[in-house]
Amino acid sequence: MKTVLITGANRGIGLELARLYAGRGDQVTGVCRESSPELDAVATRIVAGIDVTSELDVRRLASELAGSRVDLLINNAGLLQDEKLGAIDFDSIRTQMEINAYAPLRVAEALLALIPRGGKIANVTSRMGSIADNDSGGRYGYRASKAALNAFGKSLAMDLKPKGVAVAQLHPGYVQTRMVGFSGHITPTESARGLAERIDNLSLENTGSFWHSNGDELPW
Repeated sequence: MKTVLITGANRGIGLELARLYAGRGDQVTGVCRESSPELDAVATRIVAGIDVTSELDVRRLASELAGSRVDLLINNAGLLQDEKLGAIDFDSIRTQMEINAYAPLRVAEALLALIPRGGKIANVTSRMGSIADNDSGGRYGYRASKAALNAFGKSLAMDLKPKGVAVAQLHPGYVQTRMVGFSGHITPTESARGLAERIDNLSLENTGSFWHSNGDELPW
């Protein structure tokens, strides 16, 4: 039995991941700003009132978890907004950087002492963070924040490899969630299954990789 901590666990992909790991018999810690009845039904433990962009909140999270173990950290919380050239909202870009890039690094660093050798960190990123794959432009804040998360994740992988902790950057697919107005190609359940399979296959040999939930390795 593993202990799995998921940020943004109250709905969407995070909730489906919580259901999946709970169904496997793992202990699930759901971290969110506000819980949901669905998360309450599956999580072993819920730490609510956590804004992952807040240093004080993340410190409180680490304090509440002191003495416990985190075998798998899934940084899932994210924000998608749109900016168009000629009317770019830099506050929007800044907010996405805080949530999508800085927060996962902040959470990972705060919880490092709780992750044992053999533990894993999965950063839910996006193929929109791939510079090589960008053939449509736009989405300045989202693309940049996910590219930054990919860079942070790669550095984490290199720094944590000697400590026996593997790290992956995982694209969930185009998923039918609130973030995209429920217009995706796959369901959150299908996405969670693919993500879990990638996490199962994550090791120190392939640490630092950037994968699609369907198993394809994505270009940086």
